[in-house]
Amino acid sequence: IVLRAFTSRRIDELAPEIKTLCHQLIDKFEGSSVDLLPSYATKIPVIIIARLLGVPESMADQLLKWSNDMVMMYQARRTLVLENRAVQSTVEFVEFMRGYISKRRCQKSDDLISHLITTEENGVRLTTDEMISTCILLLNAGHEATVHTLGNGIKCVIENDCDPSIFDSQAMTSQIVEEILRYDPPLHIFTRFAYESCQIGPFNIKVGEELALVLGSTGRDASIWSKPNRFDPTRAVTKNTSFGGGIHFCVGAPLARLELRIALSVLFERCPNLKLSSVPFYADLYHFHGLKALNVTV
Repeated sequence: IVLRAFTSRRIDELAPEIKTLCHQLIDKFEGSSVDLLPSYATKIPVIIIARLLGVPESMADQLLKWSNDMVMMYQARRTLVLENRAVQSTVEFVEFMRGYISKRRCQKSDDLISHLITTEENGVRLTTDEMISTCILLLNAGHEATVHTLGNGIKCVIENDCDPSIFDSQAMTSQIVEEILRYDPPLHIFTRFAYESCQIGPFNIKVGEELALVLGSTGRDASIWSKPNRFDPTRAVTKNTSFGGGIHFCVGAPLARLELRIALSVLFERCPNLKLSSVPFYADLYHFHGLKALNVTV
C-alpha cells in the first residue's frame, strides 16, 4: 500500500525528471551508431529507481548489476555458478540496504525508504527485512520489464516504418505504448500455484498444482484482437495482460507506462531517422522476453 501510494504521488513530479534524463542520455550518444539497450533503455528505469529509493544516483550501475544477478535465480539458464552470483549479489544488496535504512532512520527524506520507515514507526509491523524485500521487488520488477518493453517497442516502431510524428500527440503515444505491450510484451510466461481446485476449460486444476500462464499469447488472441499478428500503432486501446491482473497486477505499471511514453517520444523527436544497423535477436532468458542488443544508426 505504501509503495503504491508513494509512486502514485510521485508520478506527476517524475515526468519532467524522466524527460530531462532522456535528453541527457541522448546527448551522450557517440558517433552515428549506438546500441540503444545499454546507452538508453537500460539506464532510464534504474536511474529513476535510484531516485525513488533515495540512494545516490552514482550507484545506478551497481544497482543494475545486483538486479541482473539476482534475477538469474529464476531463469531457465540457471547453473550453480549463476546461483552463486545471484546469492552473492543478494547478500551485497541486503547489506547495503540494511546500512542505508539505518542511516535514513536518523536522516529522513522524501524517498520510499523514509516513507517505509515512517509507516513502521506508526505501528505497522514492517521489519527491516520486509523493507529490504520491498526494495528488491522495486529494483527487479521495476527495472527488467521496462528495459525489455522499451527495447522491443523501439524495434517495432522502426521495423514497421512508423512515422516519428505519431509521438507528437500524447494520446497517440499512450496508444502506441499499449500496442507495444500487447504485441511484444516483456514477460511471456509466469507460473502460479492453485490455492483451490477449479475448472479451466477442459482442465481440472487441483490445489497446489503449478500453472504456467502464457501471458504473451493473450495479446495474440484472435477472438479479442483484430489481426493480432500485425503491429498497429492506431489500434484502439483495449485492456491487455502485460502487467498481470488481480492481486498480482504490477504496482509499478503507472510508472512504467510514464517512462515508456516519455522515452519513446523524446527518442524519436531527437532521432527521427533511426534505422536498424543489425538484425536484433531476442535473448534466451526465460521468462523475460527482450533483445540481446539494439544497434541503430541515428
